[in-house]
Amino acid sequence: MGANASSISDDGLNYVSLKPKFDDIPEACVALVLSYLDPIEICKLARINRAFRAASSADFIWETKLSSNYKYILQELLGLKVAGLDKKDLFAKLSRPRPFDGGTKEVWIDKNNGGVFLAISSKGMSITGIDDRRYWNHIPTDESRFQTVAYLQQIWWLEVDGDLEFQFPEGIYSLFFRLQLGKPAKRLIRRACNYEHVHGWDLKPVQFQLTTPDGCRVTSRCYLDNVGIWVHHHVGDFVVRDDTVPTRIKFSLTQIDCTHTKGGLCVDSVLICPISLAKQLSSC
Repeated sequence: MGANASSISDDGLNYVSLKPKFDDIPEACVALVLSYLDPIEICKLARINRAFRAASSADFIWETKLSSNYKYILQELLGLKVAGLDKKDLFAKLSRPRPFDGGTKEVWIDKNNGGVFLAISSKGMSITGIDDRRYWNHIPTDESRFQTVAYLQQIWWLEVDGDLEFQFPEGIYSLFFRLQLGKPAKRLIRRACNYEHVHGWDLKPVQFQLTTPDGCRVTSRCYLDNVGIWVHHHVGDFVVRDDTVPTRIKFSLTQIDCTHTKGGLCVDSVLICPISLAKQLSSC
């Protein structure tokens, strides 16, 4: 009785377990199972033992987690060498924001599913009047991933334009402007906001626009009322059907009704991400 669980040695005292252990599972089998999991789950299971740790580094696992354009990002965009590096190492490099274009843009992939994210700072856009300090200022703040935002004191004509050429994986992407009404500040180390210059945004909506060479043109309008709160304002979506060639997109934020002034606006950045990951960001 109990023969399926243990065997008894000749002296009848020592017991040897016949139950399978994690260490007994072939590494190839472990790797195959891990290939069906998300990257974060793989890393957690890699802590179980040496076999799981070794299996978790298999190239065929991480090849499927990387975005289809990973070589373009690493070699052409960032100028990094990929030869000789494990796919797991490449995934680790890309899962952290990587700056390019003089630090005005960042690219990274989602740790859960490998979706590509792009962020463009206010310094990577064309802002009418940005060189005139009566209207605009670049101010430092740790509330931005770029550590700086463009702050509008007052202006009649608001126009912020940007463009990007990037080799996206196939799919549908959403584009957002990250904005706040009020100037970031700190009081006794706590986050604060100065509302002194906020005015004019309740009179007319701002207009967002997104265009692509294939004829996609999206226009949306929104009244800004997010005083003291950073909000991702949804501009529109675009489709990438060919991941072997770069896609060029143009985007803008305008309020060019010169019947009144407006001020107190912070322009942080533009964010581009897969539409499947964008729902929690949309505000209008």
